Amino acid sequence: MLMYVLIGLCLVLLGVTGLQFSYLAYVDRMNRERRKYLKTLEDKYSSLSKRLADAERRVAEQNDLLEQLSPGITEETWADVIEDR
Repeated sequence: MLMYVLIGLCLVLLGVTGLQFSYLAYVDRMNRERRKYLKTLEDKYSSLSKRLADAERRVAEQNDLLEQLSPGITEETWADVIEDR
């Protein structure tokens, strides 16, 4: 009788160990997917950061050009000019 209890206990422990290994494999896979997703986000952030810097540079160039072409005219004046047209 004791032998059957010990065999049953061994099988239960084997099942728990198998469950832990399968959960460990699941967690490992999720970790790899999160790292891949994080790498994708970092690449996207880098790309968007470059685009933003380029856009800010272009806006600054356009503002300098507008200031050179018509010094003393503010954004409110441009709004009035656009409304008049």
